[in-house]
Formats: sequence, structure tokens, C-alpha cells
Amino acid sequence: MDIFKELQERGLVYQHTNEEALRKRLDSGPMTLYCGFDPTADSLHIGSLLPILVLKRFQLAGHIPIALVGGGTGLIGDPSGKAAERILNPQEVVEQWASKIKDQLGHFLDFETKESPAIIANNYDWLGSLQVIEFLRDIGKNFPLGAMLAKDAVEARMSKGISYTEFSYMILQSYDYLKLNEVYGCEMQVGGSDQWGNITAGIDLIRRTSGDQVKEMYGLTMPLVTKSDGVKFGKTESGTVWLNAEKTSPYKFYQFWMNTDDQDVIRFLKYFTFLSLDEIAVLAEGVEKEPEKRKAQRTLAVEVTKLVHGQEALERAEKISSALFGGGLTNLTSAELEEGFSDVPSATIESPEIGLVDLLIKGEVVTSKRLAREAIENGAIYINDIRYTDVETSVSQLERLDGKYLVIRRGKKNYYLIKFK
Repeated sequence: MDIFKELQERGLVYQHTNEEALRKRLDSGPMTLYCGFDPTADSLHIGSLLPILVLKRFQLAGHIPIALVGGGTGLIGDPSGKAAERILNPQEVVEQWASKIKDQLGHFLDFETKESPAIIANNYDWLGSLQVIEFLRDIGKNFPLGAMLAKDAVEARMSKGISYTEFSYMILQSYDYLKLNEVYGCEMQVGGSDQWGNITAGIDLIRRTSGDQVKEMYGLTMPLVTKSDGVKFGKTESGTVWLNAEKTSPYKFYQFWMNTDDQDVIRFLKYFTFLSLDEIAVLAEGVEKEPEKRKAQRTLAVEVTKLVHGQEALERAEKISSALFGGGLTNLTSAELEEGFSDVPSATIESPEIGLVDLLIKGEVVTSKRLAREAIENGAIYINDIRYTDVETSVSQLERLDGKYLVIRRGKKNYYLIKFK
């Protein structure tokens, strides 16, 4: 596989060092490369998915990826792409997060294969034992202040303020590259386009410290993922889309991709799936000719959900989606109902011996009995997919899903979940 050509055709190459030399090196045999992931939470989010999958693409092409968990740099904070100083987290918290992220990365990269096995590393192993005087003398002297101030990540923050702590991040990330080169023979760093300044700083450090034998080192960045509507990628009304199923359920994850705009879906298929470009071209034709079928969006949702959460979780997400949007709520289990309606208003009712009007008020579907009666009489109230128009309906008459749930829909899109004790 011509991995560089593959990345270019998928739109995954934004910046790179000497293309001719890089292509020649990639063609000459397995290369070791790395990408860093700082533990700023107890899970990675889908903003991290693109660089993870780029590492995976390199591994499938026969190269050796290093997933570097930033147990050390995570204590400092990267100023890249940030408008203000990060909140510094306690060391024990960062250690816990680093451990969880290490496990997540193992889901995508193959650390057991005999050919080109991936490597997991934690930069706290070398940053945590640094002696400040020695580090400033041997490493800090290789960073001209003017060059550091000219880096985009630093320059963008100068007017708003940047502490020396975050200013030093570039030196620590550069040192990571140096250490990975020394220990594993790592020759290339990849990352988002906001990491370009840090990547080139690392290359300069290795050159400055390599003495008479100047090493050819490489860097490559991917474009930062953006959405055509201007909304930040990976954000929804309910918050960040996480890779951890406990933070973002597989159903919500699936729906995030299903809701992709027509203008973005083909680009995202190239970025986030391993479908061939010929297969994606067929889907692109469908977007042009039959956009209402949303076949490209469903393919994207299927492929990425299966990749991140597995086949069983994908099937559950599809089952919930089918029930919610095509009818069939009675087929869902308690767990599936909880997952599908995790972000809608919910209420717990102790007794079913109340009328439908009072139920709508207790469930905060409406704010008054008058509005409740109007909604019922106008045919706007559905319970478990059935329309109810009789204001005298008793809740005890309603059949509960899995014995303890009612799903109320007001109009076309407003859902509410009622639980019974």
C-alpha cells in the first residue's frame, strides 16, 4: 500500500516535511511513527479518533505506530488550539485517566501481532524523573526564544496571556520525540494541524542534538475536522461525543453520525472508515441523486459505531433507532429504553391511579391542565406510539413498556420518559 497516496486521496494530509524524502522512506521498509494523546479526561472523544485511525492505517500498511499517552504533558497542558489556560489536574487524577486512555487505544491498535506490532508508551516514564537544571542545560538551550514565540500555538495566545507552564509544553513534546527516537527509533510524528509547531520543534531538537550524524526526521499533520454548518465537530446539544460507551451510549454515538450533513458525509467516510474510495464514490453518487435515502449517513454510522463499539453494540443501536423512528417501542428492553431516551426529560411516578391530564403535568410535558387538555384533544399526544385523544383516559389503562415505562411524544419530536416505581 502506498500509504502517503492513500492519505492524500482521503484528504488526510494537511502539512508534511520533505515529501520526496518522506515517500522514499515509507517505500523503503517499516517506519516507526508516533502520535500523542494527553489525558485531559477519563476518555478520549471523537476529536481524537482521526489521529488514532491514521496510526491504524499506517499499521495496516506495515509500519509501526507508537501511541504515546501524555501522563507527563497532561500535567502541564497544551496551549495549542486553546483560547485560555487549561485547569491543571491533580497527578493522581491524571494517572487514572492515562490508564483508561491506554486501554482505549488498545481497542484500535494491534499490540500483539508479530508483524509491525504497535507500541504503547507513557511520557511520564521519562518526564517524571527529569532534573530541572540538567534539563534546562541540555535541552532548553536548543530552543531559541524567537523561534518559540513565532510558533502559531504560542503567538495566538500572547495577546490573551500564556503562562510559562504552557509555554514550556513545546519543549516537553519535543523531548518526547527525542526520547522515542532514541528508544524505539521513531522517525515521524503525526498529529492535528494545530500540532505543526510542536512537531517541527521536535525535529529541530533531534537535529541539534544528533551531532555530526544529522538525522532525517519527518512530520505530518492532518486537517482539523470541521463541519460545514460551523458547529464544532464532536459537539452536540447534549455535549461532547466520547469514545467511552458509558459517557456516550452507542445509540447516541450512532445517531451523531446519522445526523451528518450531506455536505460533510463523504468527507467523513474518507476520514473515519476503511471503505475503499471506489465504495465511497458510489455512496457519493447516492448523495447527489437520492439524498433522502441517507444511505451514506447510515453507512457512516454503521462503520464507525462498529469500529468503536463492536458489532453487538451496533445491532443494539440500530434496534433502538428502528423502534424510535419506525415504531416498535414494545420490542425494546429496559436497558434499551434507558439508552435510547437517556437525554430526554424524565419523571418517576409512584401510582398509576391518575388521569392522563395529571400525567402530562407530572411528566412536565405541559405546564397546566388547560394545555394538557388542548394537546390531548388536538391529537398531539402519543404514548408508546399510540395517539390518545380522550382527556378522561386513566394511566392505569395504559400498557407499560417492559412493565414500568411510558414513552410520551408531544408533536413530532418532543419525547418524555415516564418511569413507575
